[in-house]
Amino acid sequence: MMGFKQALRLLNINWVLVKHGLDEVVFATHLFRPVRFLLYFWPPHWFRQDNATRGERIRRALEELGPLFVKFGQLLSTRRDLLADDIADELAKLQDRVPPFPGLQARQLIEAAYKQDIHAVFAEFDETPLASASIAQVHAARLLDGSEVVVKVVRPGIKRVIERDVSLLYIVAGLAERYWPQGRRLRPLEVVREYEKTILDELDLMREAGNASQLRRNFIDSPLLYIPGIYWPHCRRGVMVMERISGIPVSNVDVLRRRGVDFKLLAERGVEIFFTQVFKHNFFHADMHPGNIFVSPEGKYLAVDFGIMGSLSAEDQRYLAGNFVAFFNRDYRRVAELHVESGWVPKGTRIDEMEAAIRTVCEPIFERPLKDISLGHLLMRLFQAARRFNMEVQPQLVLLQKTLLNVEGLGRQLYPELDLWQTAKPFLERWMSEQLGSRALLKNLKANLPLWAETLPRLPTLLHDLAKRAEEGELELQWRSDEIAKLRREVRSANRRSFAAISAAALIVSAAVILGLDGYAPRMLADAPLISWVLGGIALAILISYWPSGTQRD
Repeated sequence: MMGFKQALRLLNINWVLVKHGLDEVVFATHLFRPVRFLLYFWPPHWFRQDNATRGERIRRALEELGPLFVKFGQLLSTRRDLLADDIADELAKLQDRVPPFPGLQARQLIEAAYKQDIHAVFAEFDETPLASASIAQVHAARLLDGSEVVVKVVRPGIKRVIERDVSLLYIVAGLAERYWPQGRRLRPLEVVREYEKTILDELDLMREAGNASQLRRNFIDSPLLYIPGIYWPHCRRGVMVMERISGIPVSNVDVLRRRGVDFKLLAERGVEIFFTQVFKHNFFHADMHPGNIFVSPEGKYLAVDFGIMGSLSAEDQRYLAGNFVAFFNRDYRRVAELHVESGWVPKGTRIDEMEAAIRTVCEPIFERPLKDISLGHLLMRLFQAARRFNMEVQPQLVLLQKTLLNVEGLGRQLYPELDLWQTAKPFLERWMSEQLGSRALLKNLKANLPLWAETLPRLPTLLHDLAKRAEEGELELQWRSDEIAKLRREVRSANRRSFAAISAAALIVSAAVILGLDGYAPRMLADAPLISWVLGGIALAILISYWPSGTQRD
């Protein structure tokens, strides 16, 4: 049930929308459609000469509605699979410029979190904030041991404001989905749910501190990226203390040029950082806009603000890398096959039709020089083409696409001649080789050593129990449609598993034969039981290394 304050806020939202020429949004709703005629009696409507595009009008309305709506617009700009390009481009211009709250209030919040006077923790605390955003603001401070730090403090009362505005967004989204012709296709309720989860996660600074700590560990010895350290004893849910870093904002190109920074190297390093995070670490900074990126005088990237991070499943990693490599080779049929195999589009999709749709989108792009091709926009076009085939929304891929667009835009700003493809292709091909080649086998063997140590002593008992159950007819096969579908996908790429199974079977048979010699073995096989155990262990290792885990089969 909508309360009085919510109703007032909803009326205010509609007033702002009408003010910015978005009458069609307001009066298309069931609530206001009966009074649409009142528009013709409203003087501002008579003399409106606003020639701004619809994207500009939407952006300005969100800016006037406040920081929570600005942040929602920023998130919405990443959903290019759902929005028209002109609206997405305009929403991407939204800047989260929010007036700071009083420094004295920040100090009181910190003291409440620590349950002690601020001087018991900090030798100095600057009440004038360094930066202010919709969720939190940052202050400079110095610890008792002399360490220079920044203190991030969540805005007072922000959770209540978020819950109020999100509840209104649900109302507006529900009306849009019900009465706006494009509403069901754009799925506004799903977008609001995604926004709610993202913004509520950002309220927990312990979570952000954990993200920063993980990212720092991933790049601890890297010359590419520096992540400031976290002072865990001083972190709370509403307060985070982090090492203070000094660098040049990456958008300040003139200063970087005067410092003699190599822009080509800097742009290529940005691309390498992105692909390293996504494919090597599987943990990527998903908010890499210029405001969060700095550069040291030596040309090393420095990053801040770790509230939004992304990751992919192992399957999504493989399918995404395979898509990129197939694109590089203009193998559109393989791209279509990967979309079906991954489950991103329904299983009954005709490969030839999807191949033709992807070719139609991509061929004009490939006629341009590689340096002029945007990999981020290509990915976006691919998702748009796949929408025709009922491609399910993949939130993890949308977040990655947004990050890729940020990184690519930043790289081209620093070095317009950047050839993202030339930089990315060797990395992806090397990663694919590591996933499917001998390196992958060694990696799996190493990872599964503890499991072998636990399983090998029990192997004879397990084999005996299995043989006994088979002899007594207790084994049953259970088939489910999803399992059959997975099996079909496995068969397409199962050559190496087949080889592994045959090899393992041969080793097990050899072990059994040797064990069966029972003292009649040649001298080189004198210790038959030991050798049979070794062969059986190798067979099990091969099977474990190449066979999917139980969680993957379920």
